[in-house]
Amino acid sequence: MTSLKETARIFCRRVPVFLRSPSMLIAIAMLLCGQGRGMAQQDSYEQQRMRLVKEAIVDAGIKNPRVIQAMQVTKRHEFVASQFRAQAYFDMALPIGDRQTISSPFIVAYMTEVLDPQPTDKVLEIGTGSGYQAAILSPLVKSVYSIEIVESLGQQAERTLTRLGYKNIETRIGDGFKGWKENAPFDKIIVTCSPENIPQPLIDQLREGGRMVIPTGERYQQTLFLLKKENGQLVSEALRPTLFVPMTGKAEQSRLIKPNPLRPQAVNGNIERAGDADPFLAGWYYQRQVKRISDPQAPQGRHFARFQNDTPGRASHMLQGLPIDGNRIGQIELRAWIRLQNVNEGRDGEENSMLAISFYDSQRRDLGNAWIGPLRGTTDWRRLMKTVRVPFETREAILRIGLFGATGRLDVDDIRITPRRR
Repeated sequence: MTSLKETARIFCRRVPVFLRSPSMLIAIAMLLCGQGRGMAQQDSYEQQRMRLVKEAIVDAGIKNPRVIQAMQVTKRHEFVASQFRAQAYFDMALPIGDRQTISSPFIVAYMTEVLDPQPTDKVLEIGTGSGYQAAILSPLVKSVYSIEIVESLGQQAERTLTRLGYKNIETRIGDGFKGWKENAPFDKIIVTCSPENIPQPLIDQLREGGRMVIPTGERYQQTLFLLKKENGQLVSEALRPTLFVPMTGKAEQSRLIKPNPLRPQAVNGNIERAGDADPFLAGWYYQRQVKRISDPQAPQGRHFARFQNDTPGRASHMLQGLPIDGNRIGQIELRAWIRLQNVNEGRDGEENSMLAISFYDSQRRDLGNAWIGPLRGTTDWRRLMKTVRVPFETREAILRIGLFGATGRLDVDDIRITPRRR
């Protein structure tokens, strides 16, 4: 009889290694082997959830025990469509409809921890989405008020939260950037969509001494900020680069700086700029075990990025979102300088170092991937290059660079994307 692991690998043969994880393989295997129903399915979800929390939450630096416990008991698979349940406990964003996504578990845990939820808190959430973030907050605070501008998502989230018995969450459909005046002031405000600037009503509705966690910035270049209200003024602290999906309607259309999908490029590909939030690199998000190294002998400029990992399976990578119009751009050329030292595959040969790009359509559906790799062994600086076909339906992409569970040291510099018209 074919083992669960073998079945999963057969099914995932065409899934790129940098998107795989043990939890994803096991989930798919159990579904294929007929063990994904009833109590067996519930048990498998719990095992996956615990594994996810350890590998993507605790090992990534989340320390608040109450937040960790909330992540352990909240059933993320209940907040995604049935076709994505096998991926519910993979640390990634997933489509929930209307061009929106459910945030990755790590960013949910990270934002929750930074918010510092207390049992007496009244929290305002802007951007209900699937309802998952509100569900995580529910056992940690007194009450949650959550606003979603997309009517269909707001209605679905309300049904899900009601079905699962979350009694201290109140939802409404409307413009979240106007806040919820009749229930203000709020002890904490968490914003899960990314405005260019902080909306004044949210500032007004945050109580004195309160906290707000919000991502702000350009469409594909955002920074997560912690804001504290002191003497009526906001004191801000840059936390880390991040990427949230586009906002809906006028808020997105009125951005002063708009991305150009006909000129996709790697921002800070030469690693010369440090980020607003130390010690992170500018332009790149989801950074794990990566440092900006100063070296006058770098292939380009005076800095490069170093990924280093000694534990097989542990994350070490960085990502960047960018716009691409597949109607007009038929190919892109990926280029980068790389240097390796004792780079070896991770667990079971499924985790390898590489430079990769994933393509998505206007609804955030996956259109495929391309990569340079796997990168292994020890080498001096060398230039890698690959020409990649862009699917016609592409509207955006995510560039991914790192070890992805492999061990050793990877140095990267002068990352470039050169578009070619159809």
